[in-house]
Amino acid sequence: MENPTRCSVIVVGAGISGITAAKVLSENGVEDVLILEAADRIGGRIRKEEFGGVTVELGAGWIAGVGGKQSNPVWELARQSNLRTCLSDYTHARYNIYDHSGKIFPSGVAADSYQKAVESAIQNLRNQKSNPDFAVSETPSGPKSPIELAIDFILHDFEMAEVEPIPTYVDFGEREFLVADERGYEHLLHKMAQTFLFTSEEEEEGQILDTRLKLNKVVRELQHSRNGVVVKTEDGCVYEANYVILSVSIGVLQTRLISFSPPLPRWKTEAISNCDIMVYTKVFLKFPHKFWPCGPGKEFFIYAHERRGYYTFWQHMENAYPGSNILVVTLTNGESKRIEAQSDQETMNEAMEVLRNMFGSDIPDATDILVPRWWNNRFQRGSYSNYPIYVNHQLVDDIKASVGRIFFTGEHTSEKFSGYVHGGYLSGIDTSKALLEEMRKENEKKSENQSYIMEPLLALRGSLTLTQPENLHKFSIPQQLFLHSSKLGFPEAIL
Repeated sequence: MENPTRCSVIVVGAGISGITAAKVLSENGVEDVLILEAADRIGGRIRKEEFGGVTVELGAGWIAGVGGKQSNPVWELARQSNLRTCLSDYTHARYNIYDHSGKIFPSGVAADSYQKAVESAIQNLRNQKSNPDFAVSETPSGPKSPIELAIDFILHDFEMAEVEPIPTYVDFGEREFLVADERGYEHLLHKMAQTFLFTSEEEEEGQILDTRLKLNKVVRELQHSRNGVVVKTEDGCVYEANYVILSVSIGVLQTRLISFSPPLPRWKTEAISNCDIMVYTKVFLKFPHKFWPCGPGKEFFIYAHERRGYYTFWQHMENAYPGSNILVVTLTNGESKRIEAQSDQETMNEAMEVLRNMFGSDIPDATDILVPRWWNNRFQRGSYSNYPIYVNHQLVDDIKASVGRIFFTGEHTSEKFSGYVHGGYLSGIDTSKALLEEMRKENEKKSENQSYIMEPLLALRGSLTLTQPENLHKFSIPQQLFLHSSKLGFPEAIL
């Protein structure tokens, strides 16, 4: 067991919000920051992996909100690092909807179905706004055709910009760029970390050697009091700090991975439990050659199945990596949890059946598959927070509110930008600034208390000259200590 050493702040989690928070603290003079990360890498839900000869993003993959009057801060970081990206245009996806026999629905039918779905969603939102207790079903009552189910999935499980203005697009712009860089999206975090953590200079993505970052440290217990916080990890280590910034996902907060002593107050635990979690799974399939349409407006295509969300949304990677021969299919929530529980071979068989329905029985088998498992990852337990459009503001306030010396950060604490990388980034800045203000107030309070103790004793020292030791009995013990130590030249001895 390591001997506990006290530092100013412990940051739990080295995702985008945790690294950003630690960076801001360091830039403001708080250099004794310790970062404890449960995994063997930094990045959190930003994670790359080599697959089929290219780098693919298992988690966050897009920089959403580009081209508006305000600049998205994550887009600025990407530009500074010359991160390679590709513009994603979703507008044509609704006209690339395949049925079970491989036919594409006529554009007029697709446009009409899409418009009806948008109008229905808008009406549901109006009902919800006028009556917060109004229950919006995932699929409104009445029979639904496969195309209606597919469009409903696209509207509700992806962005609803056509239904209600989304702050990300309103503030930063409506364009989205897919990260297609061999260094990965996580390169942005490494570049940030290098500004305040010691890193080897062997290569651009040098190894972080700074002892203030500790990997494979699974935090299991937080003991907090008015005097500080004690953090205990799964391997038996103990760390002490004046404050803690907890940048774990909302999914982890909903589990028992981390215990709190004393327990968090009820208002806090209720807020955490009332936040929905979105599970978003991108399944990657590698093929010996292309058999799908490419070219303008063909990057995204949709499969209309009688089961909602069953291998519905597809994308080819030719725009990002020409010649890669990789398809990606996105599943969410229930379907995500279902495929996480089965073998990759079963998932490949299901995906191939859908592809053969769309493109014919003579297409080649996939040669490889990659299935991320965010739900079953105990350090994530989901992909991102999923607040309703008309969110209860008190809910978000309670989720991000500090409890004593424990501060909370992450995309789930951002009311405007929850679910986005820039939401995590901006929350890290906001949380660290709030903590810096708290530290300033605490220092001022300490200074006032010291002055309160010192002033009367200094007054005594100025008005009395003790030449005989027998006069000391006239004063209290602290006064005696002060008067005696001041003669020795260190009046601070009593502090």
